Amino acid sequence: MDSERKPDPNNTQTRYYDPYQGIQVPIPVRNVYQLPTAPQFLFDEEARRSRRNLSDNLTFFTGCGYLLGALGGGASGLVTGVKSFEPGDTAKLRANRVLNSSGHAGRAWGNRLGIIGLIYAGMEGGAMALRDVDDVWNSVAAGLGTGAVYRAARGVRSAAVAGAVGGVLVGAAVTAKQALKRYVPI
Repeated sequence: MDSERKPDPNNTQTRYYDPYQGIQVPIPVRNVYQLPTAPQFLFDEEARRSRRNLSDNLTFFTGCGYLLGALGGGASGLVTGVKSFEPGDTAKLRANRVLNSSGHAGRAWGNRLGIIGLIYAGMEGGAMALRDVDDVWNSVAAGLGTGAVYRAARGVRSAAVAGAVGGVLVGAAVTAKQALKRYVPI
């Protein structure tokens, strides 16, 4: 059995990877690996899909929601902290006020938007699994459901309004994305 395989230079499905590339120190043993150029999937069904799966969407939307919420909340807290300055405050006390209010608002907004992203990803994955079709209506339905579920504890009326707002926002975002794809050459 041959323990060392020679790289095939004619294989277009792989690319060469040298972990020591860029290091100017002479290394006696140099390993060159052939890595695949196409994404690897465990099942053929996953390779035929043209979008992220549910677990990727859950991670992506939750993380992006938390990050955007933390940044927006931090900016809001910065403004609130600056507005709360009093005439006799020292620089150290002012910095403390700004940092405390930024951290508090950033954490709160980040958690809210992270939860909204989590609910949205779950709703979109559920709509796609239920309908077995991947189209824009899954996203709109997910926006409707996300708004309704997020505000369900405040009553039926609040949930209905939040669901309508979520559906309209997602519909506008999907329409804007389609228009950008069509009219903006990137």
